[in-house]
Amino acid sequence: MSKDAILGAIRRGLRRGALPEDQQAMLHQRLAQHPRHLIPARSRVPRAEQVALFIRNVEKEFGTVERLPDLAAVPAAVADYLAAQNMPSRLVMAPHPELEGIDWSSRPLIEREVRRAQEGDLVSLQHAWAAVAETGTLFFPSEPARPATLNLLPETEIVLLRVSRIVGAYEEAWDRLRAERSDPMTGGFMPRNLMLVTGPSRSADIEQTLELGAHGPRRLHVLLVEDEPAHRDTTRAEARAEAVAQPGEPATPGD
Repeated sequence: MSKDAILGAIRRGLRRGALPEDQQAMLHQRLAQHPRHLIPARSRVPRAEQVALFIRNVEKEFGTVERLPDLAAVPAAVADYLAAQNMPSRLVMAPHPELEGIDWSSRPLIEREVRRAQEGDLVSLQHAWAAVAETGTLFFPSEPARPATLNLLPETEIVLLRVSRIVGAYEEAWDRLRAERSDPMTGGFMPRNLMLVTGPSRSADIEQTLELGAHGPRRLHVLLVEDEPAHRDTTRAEARAEAVAQPGEPATPGD
């Protein structure tokens, strides 16, 4: 009802009725098979180089990355990182099934609370939905398993990310998000919000002096868990050739 009222008011303002069927069909086809913008060439590289590009971009933005062989290595990695930063072994953790399924018994001194972050929390352990190699950006769609406060309140944020969740360009992340969030009732839906995190919080508003932790965590540490099987690495030419300019697919790479 409200949608019809809004569209009706727009049509009255345009002094026209509903579009003819041929024009409606043309618009629906464009929505289903929309053209894509150019994708930067730096993301169209072999898979191993994509992962390396993500790590370089995280480090360029003052974050740190540690590669782990599997989830079993997470407790030791968290304990070692906190010790290296001279921080207490206490953190608040996202209620994500993958984090809760980790066996923490090898590091019994780590105190974990599964909840949203609150004032006074020093360290958070968050779960990343995906990441973009193009800029070293982490994706956090809003949902109960990933409280947004974990990305904002603690001074130190530790993020668990699987290698398989790294994509080359932003367009690929949006495609994956739409593909994973579909249902028979709506055909597809987006999260209430999506937080993009590129390195720790920082600002240079005052006298162009860079200050970390201006609006959120001053440290960002990514635990990158290997979960991709060994595969034949493509050549750079093959990786670029995959970016064919077809509707609904990544466009030919450009600068």
